[in-house]
Amino acid sequence: MLKRPHSAGFFNAIALIAIAGCTTVQTPVESEPIQQADQSTEADRTTAPAPAVTPMEFAELPGWAGADLGPSIEAFRRSCVRIMDRALDTPISERAPYAGTASDWRPVCEAAEVASDSESARLVFEAMLAPVEIQSGDGGSRFTGYFEPMIEARRTPEFPFTQPIPGLPDDLVQVDRSVLGGAPGRKVAAQRLSNGSLRAYPPRADIALRHDNALGYAHPADVFFLQIQGSGRLRFKDGTSLRAAYAAHNSQPFGSVANYLLDTGKITRGEASMQGIRGWMDRVPRADAQAAMNQNPRFVFFRPLPIGDPTLGPEGAALVPLTPLGSMAVDPAYHPYGVPYFVQTTSPGLGGDWSGVLVSQDTGGAIKGMVRGDIYFGTGRQAGDAAGTQNAPGWMWALLPRAVAKRVSASRDAAS
Repeated sequence: MLKRPHSAGFFNAIALIAIAGCTTVQTPVESEPIQQADQSTEADRTTAPAPAVTPMEFAELPGWAGADLGPSIEAFRRSCVRIMDRALDTPISERAPYAGTASDWRPVCEAAEVASDSESARLVFEAMLAPVEIQSGDGGSRFTGYFEPMIEARRTPEFPFTQPIPGLPDDLVQVDRSVLGGAPGRKVAAQRLSNGSLRAYPPRADIALRHDNALGYAHPADVFFLQIQGSGRLRFKDGTSLRAAYAAHNSQPFGSVANYLLDTGKITRGEASMQGIRGWMDRVPRADAQAAMNQNPRFVFFRPLPIGDPTLGPEGAALVPLTPLGSMAVDPAYHPYGVPYFVQTTSPGLGGDWSGVLVSQDTGGAIKGMVRGDIYFGTGRQAGDAAGTQNAPGWMWALLPRAVAKRVSASRDAAS
């Protein structure tokens, strides 16, 4: 059983954490796509509260000594490429200033270059960083999982591969939402009509079968879950593959198909997983399955990209490739990109209780709150099966440069 570890420090969050589907034992398949760099995530939020922390020692972290840090050091080095390109006095995040500046992180990044395995990574982290626990104001926490699906596709429609994999449409433009009658300050998708006028981009029910700019064709359920995950790999009949990377969405509200199927009695709560919903869609007529999918007006468009290194995932919101069990999506209103976090949680897909370091490299519309993370599991069915078991509370520590952790602690003491 996962037990509450001892800790000396905490972040005091003001806002309550928003958790979707926390009563189930599997990851809610109706979380919004992750790899989307949603422009509303930070623009509509207040500045993150100042932390009140006391640095800890690594020996106090439960499971630290046995954690596999190989994936995390690879992920961290990729974030370091972007950190090293910044001016020295540039904050790692304007919204989460607790993490310091690029100059604070450069020595850590330089040291990480010599770490070649888990044990050398442990030495670098212990020498350069200090753990600082993060806590939400209400004590809430949630760690879910996501993955990059691999789906069978065709260049032209043939049964059962009949649903267009939507490419970015020519009539979609990004405008300030005030243009469509909303409050100013946020970009949203609009449709430019033939007469030049603009309107809100239509919902899924009106555009799901459009063929313009399609990347290919796949089973309707596969296209739907590809949109839920936000990115995936397409494998064509001739053996070639490409990545369907997130390009945009239609700015329509997100609706839960799982909740619709539960509320109407079409599935049981035990079937409210990706596998269970896919099984229902396979059993019913296509029109019924499409009607259920239309309960989610949100519709994601993709751009084609080469696979590149097959061991890496798609680019996250931090614009670096995701690393299986080394990358995590966070709420950028509270946390910066590129920072390693030590996480303790539990999941059947992780073998039970699990501890490891995950680098903040992504976000998503459902990732809201201080102690809220979405763990990237990798590509394909096995990764998807493991990610589908991840939905549990846990604990989270930011690993900050020692000087930064001391400054944050001194700031806390001065304010108290």
